[in-house]
Amino acid sequence: MVTGANRGIGFEIVRQLSKHGFRVVLAARNRNAGERAVSELNRNVSFQTLDVSDEASIQRAAKEFGDKHDHLDVLVNNAGIYPDEGANILTIRREQLTATFQTNTFGALQLVQAFLPYLQKAGTARVINVSSGYGELDGLSGDVPSYCLSKLALNGVTIMLDQKLRSEGITVNSMCPGWVRTDMGGPSASRSVEEGADTAVWLATDAPPEISGKFFRDRKEIHW
Repeated sequence: MVTGANRGIGFEIVRQLSKHGFRVVLAARNRNAGERAVSELNRNVSFQTLDVSDEASIQRAAKEFGDKHDHLDVLVNNAGIYPDEGANILTIRREQLTATFQTNTFGALQLVQAFLPYLQKAGTARVINVSSGYGELDGLSGDVPSYCLSKLALNGVTIMLDQKLRSEGITVNSMCPGWVRTDMGGPSASRSVEEGADTAVWLATDAPPEISGKFFRDRKEIHW
């Protein structure tokens, strides 16, 4: 399952995983956009309505998933928002911080909680949290307050989930796609979506299973 996957990096992760032979659930909050995205891919891809900022939506998605599938090998928490234009750490409103954390941090955590029974049944499941260089301690910017803090917290979620799940054979890692040419990254970004998706796909497929609780960019571990 890949969240926020009707476009951009998420869509590319779905495309690449389906080529690896996975049956992929493309999850997005907008049904029309999600179904259009699925129609562009092969028959290994299905659609699931999912708004990661909404607890009830996550619970419904977990139930609907369980009606069709008995396990989940890979969960890619890709859904995210970047809403900080015009704000900085001195002007950001509490409401904006809350909204960003609901999507970028709390949604990823709750998805692991809700889908844990299916991850456990996979035997050697993998969770990949799509973070950012803006979530690194040395990458924080006072001009991108809610996004930076939400990704910093997401990295903390990765560390704590690894502590609890490693003994069950479930790996949990964060990755930074870099600055990618998407609606979020803009046309001037230095990387293609293929390059942005590469590390997430590697973590889902070929990364050694003993690697967990780490932060990666370009398939190499980076500092928190």
